[in-house]
Amino acid sequence: MKALLNPDAPTFSSISHINNSFKLPSSTPLRTQTFLQFPQKANSRWIQQKRLLTTKAVTDSATIDLLELSDSETRNPALSSSYRSSKCPKPNQTVLEAQARICTGPTQTRPLTEEQALKVFDTILRSAKGELKNEEEVSRAQLGAFFAAMTIRANAFPEPTQWSEGERRAMNTYWPLLVRVLPQDILFIADPEGSIMGVGSSIGPHYVGNGTSDMRLVGALREVLAGGHLGYEEVQGVLKDVLPLKLEDNVSASLSESLLSALLIGQRMNRETDRELKAYCLAFDDEHGPVPVADVRSLTHYGEPYDGNTRFFRSTLFVAVVRSCYGEACLLHGVEWMPPKGGITEEQMLKFMGANTNISPLQAKRILEDEEVGFAYLSQREAHPSIHSLIGLREHIKKRPPLATTEKVQQLVRARGKEAIVAGFYHEGYEEPLLMLMRRRGVDSEYESVAHGEEGALSMTTKLRSENASRGLPVNYCSGFRSLKMAPAYEVDGVSRENFNVVVNAKEYGFEPTETPRTDKLVSRNIELGLAALRGERGPAYDRIVLNAGMVDHLLGCDGAQEISSALDRAREAIDSGKALDRLLNYIKISHKV
Repeated sequence: MKALLNPDAPTFSSISHINNSFKLPSSTPLRTQTFLQFPQKANSRWIQQKRLLTTKAVTDSATIDLLELSDSETRNPALSSSYRSSKCPKPNQTVLEAQARICTGPTQTRPLTEEQALKVFDTILRSAKGELKNEEEVSRAQLGAFFAAMTIRANAFPEPTQWSEGERRAMNTYWPLLVRVLPQDILFIADPEGSIMGVGSSIGPHYVGNGTSDMRLVGALREVLAGGHLGYEEVQGVLKDVLPLKLEDNVSASLSESLLSALLIGQRMNRETDRELKAYCLAFDDEHGPVPVADVRSLTHYGEPYDGNTRFFRSTLFVAVVRSCYGEACLLHGVEWMPPKGGITEEQMLKFMGANTNISPLQAKRILEDEEVGFAYLSQREAHPSIHSLIGLREHIKKRPPLATTEKVQQLVRARGKEAIVAGFYHEGYEEPLLMLMRRRGVDSEYESVAHGEEGALSMTTKLRSENASRGLPVNYCSGFRSLKMAPAYEVDGVSRENFNVVVNAKEYGFEPTETPRTDKLVSRNIELGLAALRGERGPAYDRIVLNAGMVDHLLGCDGAQEISSALDRAREAIDSGKALDRLLNYIKISHKV
């Protein structure tokens, strides 16, 4: 199902002019009506408290088929899935489903049945023989990830998640055929020491790759595929050798993709050490030279999961807008679209509303310093292009790599005043690694916090916890530390900290329990909820924005937020006065001028 935009309906691209109503120009003749309308103030200012977002999405696959429209002609900017780059080939779904089962940890892996394994190996064989084309072809990145998972399971996993008897029988049937058609890099990944397969086992022990960068990557893989770990310098050396991925030379690019995907998924399956995570986190800090320093008294870095929300309202953009109203500058960062979830992101929302999402770190610094704005968004595409080059590969390895953790702990612009980092997480056990990364960023931030919000995001909810909720950390769990020294962030060195752990119960602070609004990958719906809240419309979205703004202020020890009630009142005042909505619209306008 694809969406068609109404030829009479404008779409979001950029602000072209300001007149009596704020509308973005029309583009392709498709059948989704989407427009943003902001009545002008009598004094000719283009911002007013009363704003309106209306969205209507209509899907009609039969019409698309009839007209034989391409993907680019039918792109619907109201849906998060439409932001996936059409230049990236899609992975083979049969192998991808198998990767979802086996490219994971030693206790989470679900071995394949014989029937499933036979289907996967047959698909790989037919692809290697050139019988599958386009989206049916199994990519080198998929092959690297799949066989790396099989190798690690054979070498290092506990018996329940090692190969099943069905997998062994399927491998015995197909491996003599696969060894004749698979490239040498895949044969190396499948049996690096010649101790697993038997047939064709002489290739792995002697494989060195092509060129010096491959040699280092192959050497690192031998350790990882055996269930081992790498040192800090070793990880950074490999990353800087192979990134950014270059697509000009298809042969070398596919070779690097197979080996790199094996490394990324292998390190995640082995559960990364602190030094490995730190290497990923800091590898490209200097990609653009010295980090700009904003002249602001306080700056919060928001580390949301880059792959977005697929089900529930994502509030962080609107929370950042609210907090900027009273001097708590906020820097958000992320991507337009990211696997595996491919959900709603801040970049999609800003782009949909007409903001410029191609600003540099230096331009973000200037916007943070602007007294009429005070928050900014940086795309990984502009801040860390080397890491951004991996998005296509990340879709083909299926599961989240180490970067999914480390990219949330970034300081793309620094501050002369206090700094804080907040990050969301989903899987239990990753809160401590995130806090470790925050501490190890030079011990230069005074406040750090991680939150287990809905969908692993930072958004805390007012919904009551169900009696049937899964075991583990509850939603609204927050953990972190506060510095006991109040020196500016760039002067802090070896200070003592106060740790905290808390589960936020919104009902205790006067919020009525409500279900979180569903958005289901509709970017337009998420924006509609957020803008309605910013113009003062009470409801679940409004409550979540207030709750998250006030609680972050309190947990980070911000000025004026010692009492939770005062912090929440301050957030409400920023919304009800119209200041928050004004700042969001100012950002859209100023992002095109910097």
